[in-house]
Amino acid sequence: MHQSVAHQTGYLPGDPEYRKLSIALFAAGLATFALLYSTQPLLPELVDAFHVSPSQSAFSVSFATFGLGLALLVAGPASEVLGRTSLMRWSVAATSGFALLSAFAPTWHTLLALRGLQGIAMAGLPAVAMAYLREEVHHDSHAKASGLYIAGTAVGGMAGRLIAGGLSDLGGWRFATGGIAVVGVLCAAVVWLLLPASRNFQPKPRALFSGRVLRDPALLALYGIAATAVGAFVAVYNGAVFRLSGSPYELSAGAAGLVFCVYLLGSAGSATAGALADRYGRRAVVPIGCLITLAGVAITLAAPLPLIVLGLAVMTAGFFAVHGVASGWVPARAHASGVGTGQASSMYLFSFYLGSSVFGGLAGTAWSRAEWTGVAGEAGVLFAVTLVLALLLRNVPSKVQN
Repeated sequence: MHQSVAHQTGYLPGDPEYRKLSIALFAAGLATFALLYSTQPLLPELVDAFHVSPSQSAFSVSFATFGLGLALLVAGPASEVLGRTSLMRWSVAATSGFALLSAFAPTWHTLLALRGLQGIAMAGLPAVAMAYLREEVHHDSHAKASGLYIAGTAVGGMAGRLIAGGLSDLGGWRFATGGIAVVGVLCAAVVWLLLPASRNFQPKPRALFSGRVLRDPALLALYGIAATAVGAFVAVYNGAVFRLSGSPYELSAGAAGLVFCVYLLGSAGSATAGALADRYGRRAVVPIGCLITLAGVAITLAAPLPLIVLGLAVMTAGFFAVHGVASGWVPARAHASGVGTGQASSMYLFSFYLGSSVFGGLAGTAWSRAEWTGVAGEAGVLFAVTLVLALLLRNVPSKVQN
């Protein structure tokens, strides 16, 4: 009887399957972001190991995010036919396998190729996670469940950078990359064991892609928010690695990696913003998150290390508040508009990772030309565009689930 109710309305907090679902997707999100950005704290070391420039070293991040973005265009629509659960399971497992191979890459170009393949393999999880949550979780808990998943990605982003930085001090970038891969393997095992099979998925074999996901003005604004917000966010952290490893701070990879502890505020920011969005509405919460990110970037312009860390913390909390609410808004808006939720989520994440690749990669150029002032300027402009898009969303005609 309990399972029948869950099948009809979706899982509620307190249901055993809701707990399994939450743990599995938290682990999946953790693995995805830990593996995706694992080379970020290693950029200065990659410069020395492969004799490349700072802007070239950023390609180790950009190739993975670009491969992920391209694959999302296929993974999301394919999930409308093939289903959600198996795609997510295989995605995390394959990603971990490519991560292990990356630790043994003999040349720079081999490493970039493996990072690209790693990004492609990753696509199966983020492409469908939000659509899966919308289908399997009770509608009253959508924003909360989405916030928990994004919180997992925030913890993953922190853990991946912390572990990579610490292991790099112990045994170099190869040892660090292999260690992160082991974390991915463990998370993949959790996903395979705990993730509940889909109960409410309805295949759509005749609608692999619909142009309607590109015609709704609210969805288009959300795609723009994804690209600009994450582009600024990745640019700041790419630049921060070089700033903290240089004069006057001279921090090792492990010491600089401790700065990523501020990702805990990102996890809290995402979960808190999700709860506030359920209460006050998404249109009210997203612009506030944008203002917080801008304040954080401004604080990082100060020279003292504590203020730099504070600025990164404020920006991180604001970014995950924006991303946590916006990413959950996409499937809700798509469902209310009669558009495939998997397709809309894929377009959001394609924009997200394209922005990460392009704008995040430009941080190396900005650093080479104007150091931190250039990086902060790039991020400030991008976050300002995010704010404008968020404000425009307030004027878009609403539908049932906005």
